[in-house]
Amino acid sequence: MDEDLRHRITELVDEEHHLERAHIGRRLSDDERARLDALGVELDRTWDLLRRREARRRAGQDPDTEQERTTAVVEGYQQ
Repeated sequence: MDEDLRHRITELVDEEHHLERAHIGRRLSDDERARLDALGVELDRTWDLLRRREARRRAGQDPDTEQERTTAVVEGYQQ
């Protein structure tokens, strides 16, 4: 599971970087901006789950009991 999460993070970061690099010097379209924003949210949620799984493992608890949190919960950390 953790390896899957790390792989997903890599894929999301790669897509994010591709979008950013493809538009150096010019604006993103509304659809591209929306996708970039969605990638950021998905990255936040995936990192959150991976960190909580690692914390459970360090505490001697079962990491498989962790579930992905909602966007509202994860993004609320940044406010």
